[in-house]
Amino acid sequence: MHGKNSEENRNNQVEYYDNYTDRQKKVGVNHRHLSILEKSVQDGLKTNHRVLEIGCGIGTFSGLLGNYLQKGSALCMDISPKSIKIAQSTYNDIRTLEFVEGNAVNFDFEENKFDSIILPDVLEHIPENQHGELFIKLSSILKKDGKIFIHIPNPHYLEWCHKHRPDLLQIIDQPIYTENLIKVIRPAGLHIHTLKTYSIWITDGDYQFITLRKDLYQDFNSTIEEKITFWDKVKYKLKNGK
Repeated sequence: MHGKNSEENRNNQVEYYDNYTDRQKKVGVNHRHLSILEKSVQDGLKTNHRVLEIGCGIGTFSGLLGNYLQKGSALCMDISPKSIKIAQSTYNDIRTLEFVEGNAVNFDFEENKFDSIILPDVLEHIPENQHGELFIKLSSILKKDGKIFIHIPNPHYLEWCHKHRPDLLQIIDQPIYTENLIKVIRPAGLHIHTLKTYSIWITDGDYQFITLRKDLYQDFNSTIEEKITFWDKVKYKLKNGK
């Protein structure tokens, strides 16, 4: 969406998240933030990675990320200037972190390429009509063997919130169904590598963790060498009566 309405919508979002900083301070680090880091590490985030975090807010997750990246670094981005100022002030002693105000779609990353890109519960707050441009941009700055880690509310849970608990929702809070995500990542040369629905606070699974990879990252010429041990041979003979 372009023009006056889109600029007005963006200004409304910026104002909303400038005002949302007090809530973020009050909540602080919780199990959700810890879970995002844990699952990112399990799926390949390394301590020496160059990382882009989109939607860092006041840096609640960024602090955890910066302490983990002992030999790496993270560029943490948010559209809210107030959030960025708070994050810079709070985490100025973590040298692995850099905070910038901006929108990833039109931000100039220069020649930077990232090993990992993390969207920690932010994709549902970005208007869906911007997702196509977003993933094309992210794909262009992701290394060939890099990964994009996405943490979002289970879309079925978020749909339930729209009907029964609208008080829990932010200014934009849209369900991200897998079939719609596939439609916007495919033109960007990306695919879903892993997807897991799991529970943090709700028994039936209130969150999803998704890992995206580039379509051409694999080397299908590489095969797993089969190693047959002496005991494998013995078991085979006993099983076949030889």
